[in-house]
Amino acid sequence: MRVYLSVDMEGVTGLTDPEEMHAGGRGYERGCELMTGDANAVVAGAFEVGARAVLLNDAHGSTKNLRVDLLDPRATLIRGPGKPHRMAQGLTADFDAACFVGYHARAGVPHGVLNHTWMGKEIHNVYLNDEICGETRLVAGFAGALGVPVALVTGDDAVCEEAVELLGEVETVAVKKGVDRFSAELLPPSVAQERIRKAAGRALNRLPDFSPYVVQPPYRLGVEWNSTAIAAGCALVPGTRLVGPRHTEFETGDYHEIMALFGLFAMIAGQVACGSGIYG
Repeated sequence: MRVYLSVDMEGVTGLTDPEEMHAGGRGYERGCELMTGDANAVVAGAFEVGARAVLLNDAHGSTKNLRVDLLDPRATLIRGPGKPHRMAQGLTADFDAACFVGYHARAGVPHGVLNHTWMGKEIHNVYLNDEICGETRLVAGFAGALGVPVALVTGDDAVCEEAVELLGEVETVAVKKGVDRFSAELLPPSVAQERIRKAAGRALNRLPDFSPYVVQPPYRLGVEWNSTAIAAGCALVPGTRLVGPRHTEFETGDYHEIMALFGLFAMIAGQVACGSGIYG
């Protein structure tokens, strides 16, 4: 059994402050340790039930957050920028299951801790085939296009609710209960990570219960930006068109292009936002 982990940070045990998730911020180093602890809990649970290989992809921000020196030695890690498939880098059809670790609710969920979709300031909403889409749906769709089911999602209670609504009887572990976007009721790491380990084992022991999440092609990606300037910049990407002052759309028959496009959009949006000061 080969298991793939996409590891984000906002839904990691114990974290509620954006500073804890960005290099140089207060608490960032401890945040990286907690992120690695949650990931290691899934790795441990997977090997306990017969996994022969586990691949982790650091899926947050710089993608240089997981502590390789603290990583379970039975696993391997994809780390660093320049990934064409971003949060799904390394996921191929020969994996038996995908697990999403440290995930968070989509933009606009009131009690979702650090809720956003892909970019916290630049993106208002994302739509996939005209339906609202968070990162869970986005990456699950990539896995589904390869025939790989999502077996486990960990994060705050809001993303767990989102995952069940989207994927059905997927295993979930809520490591924190959101109060609002920047506060939550937390579980101690020892408790949360033990729950994650057990849930990973349960999930991988019942793989026949899970089906890949399949989005029917063609795939139409809509992004509602917070800035007309960002939308205009992204509309310069071949195949992308403006459908409103702040709304772009892109259509393709290849889901890989959806993930790659988000990487390009992020670079454009970041440059426009940095150059526009207080206007965003």
